[in-house]
Amino acid sequence: MVVTVSARHMDITGPLKAYAEDKANKLTKYYDRIQEIEVILDAGKDTIRVEMIVNAEHNDTFIAHHDQGDAYAGIDGCVQKLERQLTEHKKMYRNRKHPMEQKLPRTPKSE
Repeated sequence: MVVTVSARHMDITGPLKAYAEDKANKLTKYYDRIQEIEVILDAGKDTIRVEMIVNAEHNDTFIAHHDQGDAYAGIDGCVQKLERQLTEHKKMYRNRKHPMEQKLPRTPKSE
């Protein structure tokens, strides 16, 4: 899996890059078919916008944005959003042949 960290209008420090790579690598726990993760940090006037793009097998793409004053909190917010997206996708992928059946109340057999 390839993790790319880039920035617009700002410089990335070593600890920030390591933090982003560490958090991105933990996403494979939720979906193991991830091929590439791209983390983009964009500095605005007052906030830092963090965008994470996850490319998985079968042309699946997951995108999360988070606007926060702090880059570390933005990375955490994106990771939480992607965790939810990946677990829902994995659940749908696993249950595609057996969708959840509605549970109907049982009626007693007549004798």
